[in-house]
Amino acid sequence: MQPLSQPLILNNLLHQIGQPNAFAWEPFRPGVDIYHLYRDSASGCAAALLRYQPGANVPLHRHDGFEHIVVLSGSQIDHHGEHATGSVVINPPGTTHSVTSPAGCVVLVIWEKPVVILG
Repeated sequence: MQPLSQPLILNNLLHQIGQPNAFAWEPFRPGVDIYHLYRDSASGCAAALLRYQPGANVPLHRHDGFEHIVVLSGSQIDHHGEHATGSVVINPPGTTHSVTSPAGCVVLVIWEKPVVILG
């Protein structure tokens, strides 16, 4: 996937995430699918939608750059607590966390730099 050269506009995103075939989801982690919005291999920045199945998790990982998360549906849990639909979570460089979603969720995530999986 190439970096963006034109604006990306996702009209009615909240409606689209509820449609099973709206995005070409790919496996990311067991129980977690990803739909890449953009990836820039030169800088490492990227944005994606992540879809967690109930009970799925992403193991302990470190952020070498900022990570911005917007919970679009459902909720996810990290060591700071539960983040419900509409929550915005910003993880600064140098932080670590793992994420789980007991009931499932869809999030928009924006990475300044690639994530380093630790666990």
